[in-house]
Parts: sequence; C-alpha cells; structure tokens
Amino acid sequence: MSNLFGAFRLTDRAERVALVLQKDTNVTYADLATLAGRIARRLDDIGVAPGDRIVVQVDKSHFALALFLACLQRGAVFVPLNTGYTLQEVSYFIEDAQPKLVVCHPERLGAITTAAVSLDTTAVTLDSDGSGSLTDRLSTPTFDVVSRDPDDLAAILYTSGTTGRPKGAMLSHANLSSNAHVLKDLWRFTHEDLLLHALPIYHAHGLFVACNVLLLAGGRMIFLPKFEIENVLEALPKATTMMGIPTFYTRLLAEDRLTPDLVRHMRLFTSGSAPLLAETHIAWQRRTGHVLLERYGMTETGMITSNPYDGDRIAGTVGIALPGTELRVVDHESGSELPRGKIGMIEVRGDNVFKGYWRLPEKTATEFKGDAFFITGDLGTIDNRGYVRIVGRGKDLIISGGLNVYPKEVETEIDSLDGVVESAVFGVPHPDFGEAVTAVVVTEKDFSISQAEMLKVLASRLAKFKLPKHILVVPELPRNAMGKVQKAELRQQYRGLHG
Repeated sequence: MSNLFGAFRLTDRAERVALVLQKDTNVTYADLATLAGRIARRLDDIGVAPGDRIVVQVDKSHFALALFLACLQRGAVFVPLNTGYTLQEVSYFIEDAQPKLVVCHPERLGAITTAAVSLDTTAVTLDSDGSGSLTDRLSTPTFDVVSRDPDDLAAILYTSGTTGRPKGAMLSHANLSSNAHVLKDLWRFTHEDLLLHALPIYHAHGLFVACNVLLLAGGRMIFLPKFEIENVLEALPKATTMMGIPTFYTRLLAEDRLTPDLVRHMRLFTSGSAPLLAETHIAWQRRTGHVLLERYGMTETGMITSNPYDGDRIAGTVGIALPGTELRVVDHESGSELPRGKIGMIEVRGDNVFKGYWRLPEKTATEFKGDAFFITGDLGTIDNRGYVRIVGRGKDLIISGGLNVYPKEVETEIDSLDGVVESAVFGVPHPDFGEAVTAVVVTEKDFSISQAEMLKVLASRLAKFKLPKHILVVPELPRNAMGKVQKAELRQQYRGLHG
C-alpha cells in the first residue's frame, strides 16, 4: 500500500504531542488520528469514494489538518483553496474540479451550494473552532486506510493563474511521499523537533513541506492560525525550527526584540515560496547568528533544490538539486543543454514531479519533454559547484531592442543602492524597442532619491540597454498570499507608460 497516510504512523505515536495550539493546548497523535478517523467515517457516510475530489476553503486549524488526513485515509483527492479567493473564483474551481464534496466556511455555504447545485456536489461547513455541518454528525472513527497505488492522486493544487486561468496540478501519493522523505532526511528532522508553523495550509509550503515533513518525522508543531508578530516572537524561544517566507524574516528584522538570545534554541530557519533578497540573508545572519537556508520549489514539483544543511548556504542561490531530482538548464529556443554558468530555462525530472494538469492533457503534453523533464518556466544558472540561481520567470524575460534583459540582474543592482528596500523590474510595450525595461522601487521610510540619481549610479554597473527607461517609487510591491511579487499586475498597471 502506498497511501501517504500510512507513512505518518499516527497511532504508533499515540501519546506523543503532534500540535501545540494557542493557550498551550496540546493535540496528541492519538487525538489527531481519532479526529481524522471520525472525519473519514463522515466522508464515507456522505458517499465520498476513493478518487473523488474534495474542495476545501476553510480557515487554518487542527480540524482542517485532520480533514486533509481524513481525505488521504479515505483515498480522496484533497483540493485546498486560498481563503482569500472570491466566490466567483471558487465557483470556477468547483466547476473545474467537479468535486463530490465542498467544505467551506459557514458564511459561504449558501453561495457555494448555489455554485455546486448543478454538479451533484454536496457542500458542508467547517469553522476554525471545529463547528459546522461536517463535524456535527461525527461518530465512531474508522482506522482503516484505503489502499492507493503510488500514481494515484492525493491532491490537486491550483496554480496562481498569473497568466490565463488557474491550472490544477495533479500530485500523487508518490510525489508527496518522496519529497517529504527527502526533506526530512536532508534537513535532519526528528521526533525531537518543534516547528514554528505560521504558514497557511492551503499552499504546498505550509501543508506538503511543513506538515508532511513533521508528521513523517514524528515531531511537533506550534500551530499558529497565521503569522502575527507577537505570537511568533512568543513562540520562537520554544521552537527548534521555523519554515517561512521572506516576508516573515523582514518583519522579524524590523523588531528590536529579535536577538541572538531569543533564537538560541533554534537549529534551522528555512525560507521559500518567494525569492529571498541577499540583503535579508545577510541581515538575518548578523542579527541572529543563524544562516537562513533557502530552497526552491513549485506547486507542480514540490521542492527541487536546497542549500545544504551542512556546508555553504550562499545568499542569492537556492542550493543544489535534491537527492533523486535531476535538474538541467537548457536554451529556451533550441532546447539543448547549456554549459555551467549560462542562463537558460530550468527543467526538472524526478519522483517529486507532478502527473500533469487536471483535465488539460494538451497543456500537460507541452510542459513535458519527451524524456520526462518538466519545463519549469524559470530562468536560471548552475555554477561549477552545482548551486542554482534563479534569475526570473521565462515570461518575465524582457526583449528590448532585440536584446535579452533578465530582470533579476537589474533588480540586484537597484536593490544595492542606498535607501532602496526592494524593487521589481519588468517589461512594458515600447514603440521603438518593442519592450522597455521598467522598474518600481520601494525605499526606506522618509528616504528620497530621484530617477536621475539612481540611473547615474546604475549606468556604471549595467549596459545601456539594461537601464530602466522609467523608475517609479511606490509604497509597496503587489504580492500574492505567499509573498511573490505579481509582475503581471505591474505590467498591466504600467503598460501605457511609454505609449
């Protein structure tokens, strides 16, 4: 049997604490197993069969985590949705996923029932306190685990949809299991670890990296509903490790209470889901004495690379390919593999790579090469030591006057300017050049710098064709829920700048 649920061995660790909730309430592995078993019995009563999709849009809680485990146990396909999605967006996902069941917040039940009525889909509710129509009829738990083949689907995660409609990435039990086992070993997780978990669990990072790895290791999690600075500062001295996004670390660095003593019990901080600025990497080490471990992954692949646990964690790189994962950089036009140090399209192959896009066989076929390598859409390089640097998305490549401009290269130079916090570089239509290099910049509070001043410094560092035609200072950059800068939104906002 290859059901991921069995790998967590919940009943074998019955008396061990799995989750530490707010107010120091403990949930043991036995508690979690019983709750998951009772929900699994409820799913069976509703008529959920192995392979059925279950769309879930609920607040983070240990009940929501138990629902995920119950789906695995029952052999259903878990389809988590960002809690920020509108009803119109959720309606699209329901229509596309064609689920047997939708689990939602009580306030959305009426509208979601209307959206699901034509699909023979049942809608039930689950609130963060465990109340709702999903749980009000729980009975005796079932501890039977439905047998699954390695290639059977465990989850569908929808991509962010920055270009076109969101696509459902189909992830198998083998995809999730292989990645969790590799990361547990690579990052040295054991039953003694206490992870500070402030990530959402509708995303691969919070659910498939953080939860799967800790449950596999038999460790514990301080399970916070969300990242709130006071709660995180209170939890840090108790934890041994934290997984975060760059925003977590920049917010903590803004606090005077972040000191080496506060984090002296920590053994590991990891960062992912969005690029980590080299300045943040350096500032974190200076302030805390810890070196952030940055890694790289995608919804479609899980984790692909990681800086080493032992060895050099190099600012600006996402480390080397994980064990069992093959990575190469190719010319995006010819498809031929490029030598070390050359910028090209990153492709990846391994047990972690997804099965394809839900109900989109033609799209799936275009994203995989004949030798099973998946085209990530990310541009990067591999150095002579095997360390990977990401320079941007393929769709973010700017072609100005027939010359390629990689946004990351320009952003790195802008970010190094005095008073600049961060920047985003993108292309917008230009009547002469085809595309014009354009930059938006966030500066330190009360700091003033003109476009002319920035360009004067940049002119000595960048070729003329790479220099931005416009540099605009803005209060903040638009980001999605996981902290990624939304360049598609910026391109749309400023597309008439050179018209």
